[in-house]
Amino acid sequence: MSAEAKARDALCLMGERLYARGLVHGATGNLSVRLEDGWLVTPTNVSLAELDPARLARLDAQGRHTGGDKPSKEAFLHTCVYDVRPDAGAIIHTHSTHSAAVSCLAHDPGAPVLPPLTAYYVMRVGDLALVPYFRPGDERLALAVREVAVKHAAVLLANHGPVIAGKSLTDALYALEELEETAKLHFLLHGHPTRPLTAEQVAELNAVFRS
Repeated sequence: MSAEAKARDALCLMGERLYARGLVHGATGNLSVRLEDGWLVTPTNVSLAELDPARLARLDAQGRHTGGDKPSKEAFLHTCVYDVRPDAGAIIHTHSTHSAAVSCLAHDPGAPVLPPLTAYYVMRVGDLALVPYFRPGDERLALAVREVAVKHAAVLLANHGPVIAGKSLTDALYALEELEETAKLHFLLHGHPTRPLTAEQVAELNAVFRS
């Protein structure tokens, strides 16, 4: 089996996993995998639980559609992230409930989008960036995502949901799940005295696990 065929199967399997875990619903969300000469992305208006390997959209290195079904209207998000993150092998974008809820909160400028509640949030997600709201499909969103994706593998689109880049689909999934669980903790702890990790504890984790 060729590398591209394996990538097609892996992307479809990941769509099923995300749907089964309740991280996507309906026809929301989109996925992509980097190839040597471009990437594969999920088609528009298709449930991630029902992907067909042969019908995945294929884009060239410049993001032009070269095969398969019409790509997601948000494929440009993937293009922008790949452009500025050469280490990214896959990208997952969802509207997962608790992460999307965090994206709808009022955030103080300069404050963390989510507090560093656990070590694994710091290790897998790191510094989460928040991008201002633009309607789905608005290409101005591409410029905003490109600007922050240079330094952030995890991006939260305001009133929308997360975009997570990883070395592989599995890495991106683990980061997405950690973000979703931390968002749940954030709401569970609302109104309770909370002790996030200190700046020194975060720095130690980054030095050991993210250097």
